[in-house]
Amino acid sequence: MLSILIPVYNYNISSLVLEVHEQATKANIKFEIICFDDNSEKHTLENKSIIGSLPDSKIIISKDNVGRIKARQMLSNASIYSWLLFLDADVRLKSKTFIERYIVNIDSEYEVIFGGFAYTDIKPENNAVLRWKYGKAYEEVDAKKRNLKPYQLIISANCFIKKNVFNKINRKINKKGYGLDNYFAALLKQNNIKVLHLNNEVYHFGIENSTTYLNKAEECIITLLWLYDGGKMQKHNNKLLTAFVVFKQLKANYFMAFFYKNFKAAMKKNLLGPNPNMLLLQMYKLSYICNKDLN
Repeated sequence: MLSILIPVYNYNISSLVLEVHEQATKANIKFEIICFDDNSEKHTLENKSIIGSLPDSKIIISKDNVGRIKARQMLSNASIYSWLLFLDADVRLKSKTFIERYIVNIDSEYEVIFGGFAYTDIKPENNAVLRWKYGKAYEEVDAKKRNLKPYQLIISANCFIKKNVFNKINRKINKKGYGLDNYFAALLKQNNIKVLHLNNEVYHFGIENSTTYLNKAEECIITLLWLYDGGKMQKHNNKLLTAFVVFKQLKANYFMAFFYKNFKAAMKKNLLGPNPNMLLLQMYKLSYICNKDLN
């Protein structure tokens, strides 16, 4: 019935796997848990020990670092059931009925279901506030709001999807890097895949420091530009790309690029500080994409 698939890189997933296994067992369904270790440098032995002790569970150890997209595809290829539940290594289940909330929708018309993200109210250290604050502001969104524009907030770290649909979409993505959830969302829309959002969140605990997160955000923007320039994002609900296209059509992208060059240091000082401004983060992203596009 259900293949639960967890790609992992340098992360201890023992608690997550135990929790998922317990819930799937209580749900009284046929299931398997497959983890894919993407050539990790640590935690491999602990993960292998726990996963190897559980029925219907296994871990695949890769000799090479293949990246997130290929890791998920290899997990799908190794799975035996028609529904897949993808979970990232750095999440924990919010609900004691997490698995049950998904499987009751197996016979619905929907082909992909996203449960959403949640963050604890415990503020992290000052050097990691940016990722946490962004998540609280833009990713912790009620399902009713997400369903109004079902292709806008796609978080593949908590994704319940038909295997044939996943293979159809994921095999079209042949690039490594950050920001490819945007492409996955665009492909879902372009292929008219029926998407449902539920309030079935996972807590996101893998909060990187602010410098790392901002660097990743910039990499995501470079990926977004690559997708746009290659004509791969013709149908999408990405807010940043929509704003960028409007600014470019109005020739306001030149001003935004100028703004970035002259105020990036001041913006980064705020964003990497203890109280980053989320509106300023959006300004930073928009000015960054305009500057990158012109250069």
